[in-house]
Amino acid sequence: MSITADLRRTIFAIIVGIVIAVAAVVTPAAAQRNAPSSLAPSVHLPPRIDVNPRHLLYRRCEDRYVLQHRPSGTVLFPERRCWWVRG
Repeated sequence: MSITADLRRTIFAIIVGIVIAVAAVVTPAAAQRNAPSSLAPSVHLPPRIDVNPRHLLYRRCEDRYVLQHRPSGTVLFPERRCWWVRG
């Protein structure tokens, strides 16, 4: 059972066409996924909270250190508690 040269060329052309079509579909998706969105590095900033209390109010804070028990051992950790005071 011998395949003629014309049939071999036809099968080869079909296979090459399928490979090119698949590569054309896959390449733009991969390029979009790996391309940086901008030249500057993205920096994630926490949301800014602006508080504008009525006049005669100010914020009083109390700082202290507390012991926190962690898997690596007990550590001293700074803690702050704040509240609004009329003044």
